[in-house]
Amino acid sequence: MNKVFPSAAAALQGVVADGQLMAVGGFGLCGIPEALIAALRDSGVKNLTVISNNAGVDGFGLGQLLESRQIKRMISSYVGENKEFERQYLAGELELEFTPQGTLAEKLRAGGAGIPAFFTKTGVGTLVAEGKETREFDGQVYVMERALVPEVSLVKAWKADKSGNLIFRRTARNFNPACAMAGKLTIVEVEEIVETGAFDPDAVHLPGIYVHRIVLNAHPEKRIEKRTVTATANATEKVGA
Repeated sequence: MNKVFPSAAAALQGVVADGQLMAVGGFGLCGIPEALIAALRDSGVKNLTVISNNAGVDGFGLGQLLESRQIKRMISSYVGENKEFERQYLAGELELEFTPQGTLAEKLRAGGAGIPAFFTKTGVGTLVAEGKETREFDGQVYVMERALVPEVSLVKAWKADKSGNLIFRRTARNFNPACAMAGKLTIVEVEEIVETGAFDPDAVHLPGIYVHRIVLNAHPEKRIEKRTVTATANATEKVGA
C-alpha cells in the first residue's frame, strides 16, 4: 500500500479538526515534524490539546501554534524555552498538564500497547498525584496514570518506505516512535522515501502498521535550540547545541 501524500497540507486534509487530542514528536527542536506543524498552523484548526515533551520555541515548532492561539491545552514535560507559552499560561489563557518526562513517555507507550493505565512511584506526594488514584504495592505507594491515545499523531522520521516502515536518525528518534504507536491515525514526515522492500528488515525501527500517511520534506530547516560556542586560538568552534 502506497501511503505517500504529495504535501503536508494534503496529508492533514480530512484528518485534523477543532478540539482534537494530538501528539507531536520531538524533543525541543530535535526531531520535530516541521512541515506538518506549519501545515497544521495553516489549516486553521483550533482548541487543540497537544501532547509533546516540549512546546517548541517562540516562532518555531509548536511555538507557531501558540502564537496563532490554536492550542487550548498542553500536556508536556518541559516548556521553559517559550516566552509566549509562559505569557499565555500566567495569564490564564492556556491550560497545562505538567507530566514527568518518563511518565509522559510511558503514557504514550502504554497507549500504543493497548494498556489503559499503569502505576508509578513518580509524582507520589506531589501536585502530579492530585486527584489521581493511589495504591500500595509491597509497602510502597504508587499513583495511577492513564494512557494517552491521541486522535492524530504527527511524527518525524529519517526514512520511510512506501508502506510506512520507518528508520529514525540517532537522537531525533526520541518521543517519535511512542507518538506514532499511540496515535489512532499517524502522519509521518520524512527526509527520504524508498520503495517497499528496500530496507533490511533488521534496520526498521518502527513497522508500517503504525503509519497511515507519509509526506516528504527532503530539506528541513533543523534549527538548533541553543548554540554554545567557545573561542579557540584559531577560530570559533561549535562545542554543543
